[in-house]
Order: sequence, then C-alpha cells, then structure tokens
Amino acid sequence: MPALSTEAEGSVTAPERVLVFAAHPDDLDFGAAGTIARWTAAGTQVSYCIMTDGDAGGFDEAHRPEIVAMRAAEQAEAARICGVSDLHFLHQRDGFLEPSYKVVGMVVELMRKIRPDIVLAMHPERAWDRIQKSHPDHLACGEAVTRAVYPAVENPFAYPELAEAGLPAYKVPYLWFFGGPAERENHFVDITEFVDTKVQAIRIHASQHPDVERMDARVRSMLRTNARRGGLEEGRSAEAFHVVGINTPATIAGF
Repeated sequence: MPALSTEAEGSVTAPERVLVFAAHPDDLDFGAAGTIARWTAAGTQVSYCIMTDGDAGGFDEAHRPEIVAMRAAEQAEAARICGVSDLHFLHQRDGFLEPSYKVVGMVVELMRKIRPDIVLAMHPERAWDRIQKSHPDHLACGEAVTRAVYPAVENPFAYPELAEAGLPAYKVPYLWFFGGPAERENHFVDITEFVDTKVQAIRIHASQHPDVERMDARVRSMLRTNARRGGLEEGRSAEAFHVVGINTPATIAGF
C-alpha cells in the first residue's frame, strides 16, 4: 500500500499549470472536477484534453445524430463552471481508443506545448472492485499518457518532428491518476468547498444521465467515503488520486 497523503483545504500552493487527459467528455468531471475547481480558484491555469468525441455515449436514441456536438458543448460548459477555457479534442473513435504511436505523439505534442507542472490522467490499471471505472478507453487513455510522460516527452530523440517544429523535450514533474484501483490511491484532496461546483459540472452532461438525482447522491456519498479513507474529519469530502513523482527532487533520471 503506498504512503497516504492528504491535502486539506488551503494547505498547499497551487501548481502553475495543469494538463488533464480523459477518454470521454464527463470523465474528468467525475474524477477530478473538485480538485480542478480548487486549483483554478487559486490561480492555476488548467487545460483539458479529451481523447474521444464520446460518440458512443448517451442513452437516448433521439440524440444520435447530434451526440458529438452535444457532448462537446456539455464539456465546454462543464469546463467553464470549473474555471477552465482551454480545451483540446483528439477526435478518436469512442470505444476504440488505443495508445498508438499517433495518439501518444499527439499527447507528447500537447505536453510540450503546455509544459505542465502536473499531468492528470485516467488510470491505466483496471479496477476490479467497480469495473465500470475501467472502460477500455479509460485504460487506453492512461496508458497513452504514461507512455508519453516517460520517456517520450522528455526524450529529445523521440518524435523529432516536434523538436524541429519548435517543441523541445520537457520533463514532467508529477503524474496524477484518477479513476484507478482504490488500493493504488495515495493522495486525497479536500474539496468540501467545491462539491457543489463538481456536481454542477457533472449535471451539465445531461445526455449521459437517465437518473440525475441518483447520480448526484451517489457522487456525494463517494466523496465522503474518500474523505474518511484519507483521514479527514467526518462530513468532509475528497477526491482520491494515485500520485507518481516523475522528475522531482527525489528522483534521478534512469534510477
């Protein structure tokens, strides 16, 4: 079990730049919208990258002709609620995402452009306790980001066309995962003051919620459970992450 750490509200300095990757519109709102809202409120510049268009999502047949445009609009509005305006879409096919050379290259390109302090992404490992967290696209998103973070984004000889285009290698300090196995989660962020913002962002994805009230109650309950797991006081709410140091004072390249 990895060592646990908990960020109480206002306890740490916000990062300068964060780049968030998700497989589908709405994934990151379920996984990290409270933390993102907390960061942006403190001045962090956050960018989103959604890998697929979510074209296989939804529950209403009447939405099929416009589902891609609908989900893009939902994500843009949910982002706005959380203080984010920089959105990128990779336009991969929903249900068929793969950590291919092409997809990893697009991820590397975005990382080198934004040069974030934290990369936040879906977890590449399957969670057997609740397999719905582990849609194949979620796993592929996490794997593509992991392959990009090390070694591709920091290797000057990987994707040389990017360096030639003025995007030199960059070393990512931290990689945060969400939506992974509970036993991997080692960091809890107190989002008590941002729970309503998170739920509001999730509710924007109306094309995905046949029972909004049940979803709302379930999310709030899970956040309280996370807080207890993270050692916060009863009644607090938290989001849970698996944090990995990539290039930090405690790491040495190649070791």
